[in-house]
Amino acid sequence: MIHISILIPKAAILGSLEGSRQLFTQVNQFCKMRGMPPLFKVQLVGLDQETKVAGGLYTVNADVLLKDVKKTNLIIIPAIDGDLQQAIDVNSDFLPWITKQYKNGAEVASLCLGAFLLASTGLLNGKKCATHWVAANEFKKMFPEVELITEKIITEEHGIYSSGGAFSYLNLILHLIDKYAGHDMAVLCAKVFAIEIERENQASFIIFQGQKEHDDEHVRKAQEYIERNYQDKTTVDSLAGMFAIGRRSFERRFKRATDNTVAEYIQRVKVEAAKKELEMSRKTVNEVMYEVGYSDIKAFRTTFKKITGLSPLEYRHKYNKDAMVMA
Repeated sequence: MIHISILIPKAAILGSLEGSRQLFTQVNQFCKMRGMPPLFKVQLVGLDQETKVAGGLYTVNADVLLKDVKKTNLIIIPAIDGDLQQAIDVNSDFLPWITKQYKNGAEVASLCLGAFLLASTGLLNGKKCATHWVAANEFKKMFPEVELITEKIITEEHGIYSSGGAFSYLNLILHLIDKYAGHDMAVLCAKVFAIEIERENQASFIIFQGQKEHDDEHVRKAQEYIERNYQDKTTVDSLAGMFAIGRRSFERRFKRATDNTVAEYIQRVKVEAAKKELEMSRKTVNEVMYEVGYSDIKAFRTTFKKITGLSPLEYRHKYNKDAMVMA
């Protein structure tokens, strides 16, 4: 029997904790219906017998305390909420246990912002990881040794898994069910719980906000200029000239401060403006393209799809209710 330990962190988001438990225990129900023994031993593992979660609104009772779990096969780290550094600090007793279990052969999966707890163990250093795109800048700042992949729903590397934002944790749990219980069981769970099993990318959900939590005032002013004048053709030389900074020095400073090249930042701002038009208006793709400062439809479509994972037309049909009616 595969032993699954679902941790109960303080400041946990209840949905990812209970949703994981439901999916894994449902597999056992399906096994019972087929005349098979249960596949999983699912336990909620806490530092204390009772843990307040969701800002204190709910109390979760542990099946077993952390100190009593000597060996497990799969660790699930649910999403956490609130002040993330504080959440890491109050859950620090989990970290050496997670590391020890991983070194003894257990696999580990973080759900959404649970990646902050997983990264705090050091096990993610030099590896890929996904988390909620809202916290991407904070994650990069806190864990520069980890390769954050913001567009992915799931990452998997050397027995360590992570999922992207919010309810995309369901896709990771299905992925784990597929691995441990077989594809037919994962498909059955997807159908019963009405989960889109084929989702791999969360890029279309990302709202580009720019990284402004830095101390370079010239770069911040350049960012603000780009965002105010996204319809115009802005160049690196023109921006550098505004602040009397050499081009190469300006590019290095911009990349260091924002984690984007100037060209990437301009593209992302233009695409974010285009997304809003496609979501809210009845304008054609060509009209939107011109409004955000593109003149080459092929270049616009290529850049848009690279950033969002969808073509402009696919994006409009996905998010514009008028487009849905017209379709």
